[in-house]
Amino acid sequence: MTTNSSIHPPQRLLFGPGPTQVAPSVYAAMSQPIVSHMDPYFFQTSEAVQDMLRTVFGTKNPLTFAISGTGSGGMETAISSLVEPGTKVCVFANGFFCDRMTEMAKRNGGNVVRLEKPWGEVFTDAEAAEFIAHEKPQVVMYVQAETSTGAFQQGTGICKAAHDAGALVIADVVTSLGAMPVKVDETGIDIAYSCTQKGLSCVPGLSPITVSPRAAEYIEARKTPNRSWYFDLKLLNDYYKVSHRYHHTASATLFYALREALSLITQEGVENRWERHRRMHHAFVSGIEKLGLKMHVAPEHRIVNLNTPRVPEGVDDAKVRKLLMDEHGIEIMGGFGPLAGKVFRIGIMGPLATPEHVENFLKVFANALERSRTTAAVSN
Repeated sequence: MTTNSSIHPPQRLLFGPGPTQVAPSVYAAMSQPIVSHMDPYFFQTSEAVQDMLRTVFGTKNPLTFAISGTGSGGMETAISSLVEPGTKVCVFANGFFCDRMTEMAKRNGGNVVRLEKPWGEVFTDAEAAEFIAHEKPQVVMYVQAETSTGAFQQGTGICKAAHDAGALVIADVVTSLGAMPVKVDETGIDIAYSCTQKGLSCVPGLSPITVSPRAAEYIEARKTPNRSWYFDLKLLNDYYKVSHRYHHTASATLFYALREALSLITQEGVENRWERHRRMHHAFVSGIEKLGLKMHVAPEHRIVNLNTPRVPEGVDDAKVRKLLMDEHGIEIMGGFGPLAGKVFRIGIMGPLATPEHVENFLKVFANALERSRTTAAVSN
């Protein structure tokens, strides 16, 4: 007997910061029969995911897997694992997700100090070294690809200064993983976490995480229990990698989806994928500048798959976004916090990172900008 689904979501082109467009084969993978979270096939799938994640993370860390939860779950896993009452924590704060890291560290009892910069700027190696040497922390945290600003923070200098001070480093790679080189081992990151719905071009629901042997030893030796039971790395490692002892009911369908998304990256070649996103970023920026717009972040510090052009004078960004959604089914996002009304946040990721999609987007975006200007002029 054939049944018709009652679910009929609209077709969208997801040019926002996430979730982003998903390939048909990823949806097809999700439609396969569900198995138990204790089934041998589930653990085979998880192991395949772990192997491919090491490639996109740029690491050889044995402790690498995907956990149930979004990127904020990965953030909480990393922070609750390294931060306990009294831990001195240095945060490089230049965007919204640095603020979220700060809040989580405080809730875990951390003694948090921050080095702050305006949203969209990044920290130099000299600034990092001076800050860390002065504060002498046990844990250092920074956001590699700040989704709220479009800025990419190189972390080599931060990690070197942290390790010189005997500290461990947590890096948020939520937006960059899968679309830009993360280079966990080369950079010196001790714990990096991400999500599935941005650079990996998968559906939301899982958070890839990787932990260095140095950080794993620290976690194993800590004297106080993790305040979070659900995000306790010791328990998660036991479930996913060691004894497969029951911890929680992981979603087999989400793991099917991630395995397929990672397989597509493997087939393309991860370096080829990085280069494709880089080329499409430059094509997008060239088109934006021809329209008279300026980018918020300096060229050398931009995230290639998440662009933040400034909203031109006389343009209502909300009207532009509404026109794109209502007439073309295109989603982009605006800024928030100190960047509210000042930037657009436009993702060029995965299936949409192609010349055809970029060209088509720029055409309809130009039209929406012009009509927003006209509307604003008439209303004034």
